[in-house]
Amino acid sequence: MLANLFGDFVRGKDLSYLRHKTQQGVFLHRSIDSYIDNHPAVHDLLQILYKPLPKIAGIAIDLYFDHLLAESWKDFHEEDLADFTQDFYDSADLSHDEFTDHFRLLIAKMKEKNWLYQYQFEHELYKACLGVSRRISFENELVNGLDVFHEFRPEIEKTFDIYMRDAHVYLNNLVLLPK
Repeated sequence: MLANLFGDFVRGKDLSYLRHKTQQGVFLHRSIDSYIDNHPAVHDLLQILYKPLPKIAGIAIDLYFDHLLAESWKDFHEEDLADFTQDFYDSADLSHDEFTDHFRLLIAKMKEKNWLYQYQFEHELYKACLGVSRRISFENELVNGLDVFHEFRPEIEKTFDIYMRDAHVYLNNLVLLPK
């Protein structure tokens, strides 16, 4: 899981400098990103959300799907979300040199604020939209992300359900990098 999250911090195709486990996590991260970016239902939702969220509809969908996953966690995993997230934080071994200081800081902040658990609450979705909006280098409408979520929640939930069903099949058939 840690290596999967690290995928946002790795550039380029040559991953040979990373441990095999980390390479697999980055590969999984990139496979998921590619799958969601090319999913027809997600593409349709992008078209719906583009007008209220120009240029950043895809980012908003990522945030919305994270929220919906946390909100409906029990539908996807047998372990309670609180226990699952605590297990993740407790097992996150950041001692490897491949992890950047920026990544270590992010994980420490995630743990301190318990972001993975808190994501199920709408006030945390609102804070995530504001935070990401501030980090985007151009003016954007993500500050209104929660309002857009409320306005289009039925469409977003329907797309999330379709995507999760399809992603489950896709990921179960995904072959990770051989050793």
